[in-house]
Amino acid sequence: MGDLRFDVMGLGDEAVDYLDAWELQRRVHQQVVDGARPDTVLLLEHPPTYTAGKRTEPHERPADAGGAPVIDVDRGGKITFHGPGQLVAYPIVRLPGHVLVVDFVRRLEEAMIATCRDFGVTTARVPGRSGAWLAADDRGPERKIGAIGLRVSRGVTMHGIALNCDVSLSWYDRFVPCGIADAGVTTLSEELGRDVPVTEVLPVLQRHLAAVLAWEPYVATPDYDARPEPGRAPRVEVLSL
Repeated sequence: MGDLRFDVMGLGDEAVDYLDAWELQRRVHQQVVDGARPDTVLLLEHPPTYTAGKRTEPHERPADAGGAPVIDVDRGGKITFHGPGQLVAYPIVRLPGHVLVVDFVRRLEEAMIATCRDFGVTTARVPGRSGAWLAADDRGPERKIGAIGLRVSRGVTMHGIALNCDVSLSWYDRFVPCGIADAGVTTLSEELGRDVPVTEVLPVLQRHLAAVLAWEPYVATPDYDARPEPGRAPRVEVLSL
């Protein structure tokens, strides 16, 4: 397996249109499948965009998207938001034979959890729900800070994770994120009481992604209590073709 490559595709005013990034993912995926390119992680921001995964129900789409497009995508999961202030990482990597898809998901979650920890924000997994979460406390209910949605085709992954740095939470008022109505959404900026831009978070997340995608054993952060998602089904689409 070759070295892991990180490509910063566009941040801030150079945020990458979602459909352009999706097409880029497909090209890079084919190159990794063909052995013409090393495993690659694309790092970027998107303009405001809602993406609807395979399990999205019609009523879960925003009635008023605030001018943002709503795009149907080929990943697992339900509807989510991407936009300025959210750091997106798309790992397009070949899974080693000893790494199961569920382990890959846990590794990406661990990278987000470790990144939050480096900024002084305690997060963990919630079994039955995907992503990185803060526990309920006197500031609010259980709340998600990092989302994940993946697809695996021909042994190579697509899509990835999104970590909320200083994204405006008003975008989340237009829909029920990931179909989970009994929890909230937050950002590093909201939790720390200061602006935490994507540019500050990017090198930290990149370092932790490099560590977990070296495929060595790691110590997982202890989970919170299990909370099954409504209508739970796999959030990762796996194709053998």
